[in-house]
Amino acid sequence: MTPESLTANVPRAAKLPTTRSFHGDDFIDNYEWLREKSNPEVIAHLTAENEYTDTITAGQQPLRDALFSEIKGRTVETDLSVPVRRRGWWYFTRSAEGKPYTIQCRVKASDTGDLVADWTPPVIDPETALPAEEVLLDGNALAEGQPFFSLGGMALNEDGNLLAYCVDNAGDERFTLFIKDLETGKLLEDTIEGVFYGLAFSPDSSTIFYTVVDETWRPHQIRTHRLGTLPADDKIIFEETDPGMWLGFDLSPDRKTLMISSGNSEFAETSMLDLLDPSAAVALLVPRSLRLLHGIDLMPGAGQALITHDHEAPNNMVSLASVNQLGENTDPAQWSTVVAHEDTVKIEGTAITGSHVVLSVRRDTCERVQLLALDGLGTEAQQPAIEPDFEDELFTASATFAELEAPLIRIGYTADFTPARVYDLWLEDQSLVLRKQTPVNNFDPAKYLSTREWATAADGTRIPLTIMRRADLDTSVPQPVLIYGYGSYEASMDPGFGIPRLSVLDRGVVFVIAHVRGGGELGRNWYLQGKKLHKKNTFTDFIDSTKYLLDSGWADPQRIAALGGSAGGLLMGAIANMAPQLYTAIIAQVPFVDALTSILDPELPLSALEWEEWGNPIESKEVYDYMKSYSPYENVTAQDYPKIAAVTSLNDTRVLYVEPAKWVAKLREIGTGQEPIVLKTEMDGGHGGASGRYESWKSRAWDYSFALDALGCTEEI
Repeated sequence: MTPESLTANVPRAAKLPTTRSFHGDDFIDNYEWLREKSNPEVIAHLTAENEYTDTITAGQQPLRDALFSEIKGRTVETDLSVPVRRRGWWYFTRSAEGKPYTIQCRVKASDTGDLVADWTPPVIDPETALPAEEVLLDGNALAEGQPFFSLGGMALNEDGNLLAYCVDNAGDERFTLFIKDLETGKLLEDTIEGVFYGLAFSPDSSTIFYTVVDETWRPHQIRTHRLGTLPADDKIIFEETDPGMWLGFDLSPDRKTLMISSGNSEFAETSMLDLLDPSAAVALLVPRSLRLLHGIDLMPGAGQALITHDHEAPNNMVSLASVNQLGENTDPAQWSTVVAHEDTVKIEGTAITGSHVVLSVRRDTCERVQLLALDGLGTEAQQPAIEPDFEDELFTASATFAELEAPLIRIGYTADFTPARVYDLWLEDQSLVLRKQTPVNNFDPAKYLSTREWATAADGTRIPLTIMRRADLDTSVPQPVLIYGYGSYEASMDPGFGIPRLSVLDRGVVFVIAHVRGGGELGRNWYLQGKKLHKKNTFTDFIDSTKYLLDSGWADPQRIAALGGSAGGLLMGAIANMAPQLYTAIIAQVPFVDALTSILDPELPLSALEWEEWGNPIESKEVYDYMKSYSPYENVTAQDYPKIAAVTSLNDTRVLYVEPAKWVAKLREIGTGQEPIVLKTEMDGGHGGASGRYESWKSRAWDYSFALDALGCTEEI
């Protein structure tokens, strides 16, 4: 298209100035009116933006169709998960060709007394149902006629005859709770609106526990519903009144105690409720006044608690304490050390089996699984940790199933070019059994390479990069690059196989993940160096990583695209302002680009919770000034921006659609370049976009097509 055709029908949002005043600073915002979701003019503007985007990207449709076909063609659509045994049943999910959602199933397990036989999952034909196989939930049937469908949680009672599940048909993550009688197949009359994630039955199946959110979408109450009563009679058993704390719960390993946790990114509080004692009250275990990040596993029958915490241990340690030692005045210095702190190993958490503690640890950027025998735990007789070996240099291994009754744990394993595997690790002899590797059509792992390199930031910090490419790509000359980043909330961008990415690599593009500060790949300090008043390190790390790719000869300077979503979308907005000349195109998915405006309003969804991540600009002028110096919306300037695509969802409650809508409007108003800037809004979706795997593939194909078209890499090599 010519520049004239690109600008002829560009939507121009009306400028209706409002003033935001904090700490003596008046900021004129011309586009805040776009926040009025119920305003027909706002919907009309978003619709016009979608139409403009469709026009601008119409030439990419054949590429999108090709990418979608490749994703679909490589995916074995009719498949099933490896069954997992819980309380006398084997549970598994099926997927079927042509069906967008999974089907939850189960079959009865056998108890012969032979542990190996009884805990070896049945081999099931993906095409054929087993005799006496039960369908618990069919997501396709539940989604029929709905604009959106998502399951928010499921819980089974002890007897396995009741199933609680939550459904979201809007994408706003407020769910409706249903309870199904699995013997009759019918729903009970108990239906509860406005439920959040997290469900659990009481041991006697008379009561279900659930959470609800406040007006800012923060989970703040745990409630109980007694089956057969009205929701209006439900009782609040715990309420978190601090707007900066997120509330949740889980069951203890023996499922007899409700473990209640309030927390944020810097500290937490844990309490417990004995579910076998009707007169029991919620009892405090570790108070928030200690300002410890921690997690607790109760040791069944021993009156002890296993605590993963950061007391004088930034990367966490594991301690053992009697429950009697815990409470308002507990002293972490008096707890027994099980796993000491290490500067090079981050302890992510624990799980308890009948014979072992399962540790999740991160070393050399990779998540790993370790075992500690319970015999002698916390004493001089404690045995060394055992870690299973895997063949990949960069991989992700995590325990996906660990229960008291089980003689094994299940491990999920993947690497960049190793499709997901399921292993069972027998606890008695630590033998590892491969149960399944996800089948992939038209895929030869020998055709691809993944390597680790290190960029150097301006302050001398070494930044890990994951570089993925076709093995036959000529690396003696610079190549087109798609570089991805996130860098917030201590989230690690771990190795993992992805079918859609293969289509990018097959078009001769080098796919790079920049593991920038603010993530968790290199331990707690890596995160701390990229949050609050150090947040700009996230952005400069990404830019320095891009420069490394240029200086080392990986990247063609005329063909670099950047991609990031949510907090990674903030990263995209920041680099667009700070170094637009480095990038041919930027794709910002559900981008947090109006960060300061959002966090200045504690009544907006989840804003108060963000103070521990970014700082509190309401109370601190220093934080306000720092955030204003990088927040993408405030820092759009009269410079040439590259091609930009902002992708969002109307019903997203985590990053509101208004942020990219305002950002795009301001980029068009102030930017001086000729490249198109487009806004694509999913009108029936949430933070993850539209629902269902086919819509997800289409969304991924859209994003990648925008990048590939900008890079001039539309044909397979």
